[in-house]
This record gives sequence, C-alpha cells and structure tokens, in this order.
Amino acid sequence: MLVLSRQRDESIFIGDNIKITVVDIRGDKVRLGIEAPTEIPVHRQEVYEAIQREHQRGAAVGVKAESSIK
Repeated sequence: MLVLSRQRDESIFIGDNIKITVVDIRGDKVRLGIEAPTEIPVHRQEVYEAIQREHQRGAAVGVKAESSIK
C-alpha cells in the first residue's frame, strides 16, 4: 500500500485520468474529491461490498435457475 501525506487542496493522480483532491479536513474526517472518467465506477467501500454481495447472489440464483431447466 502506498501511503501519502496531503494537505487541503492538494491532489494525487492515479494514471493519467484519475485525480483525487483533499477537499476538507475536519477533526478525524477527510473529504476527498474524485475526478474519474464516467466508465470507471467509484464507490465507498461499504457500497462496493454491497454491490459485490448482490452480484454473488445473482450468480447463485442464475446457477439454480439453470439447473432447474435441465
């Protein structure tokens, strides 16, 4: 894991087209602004994990449906 220190209004780039900027710092919370192409999904970790669980459930349902057709 790469660990960087940034102050408010400072940015980092990931590749050529993703920019992450420290927008605000309040106590123990940091607000980040993320600029990325629309084809690259950007999610908070808990949202990403929920999406992955839904995909796994959908795949399991698809396997059950396929086996009942045979």
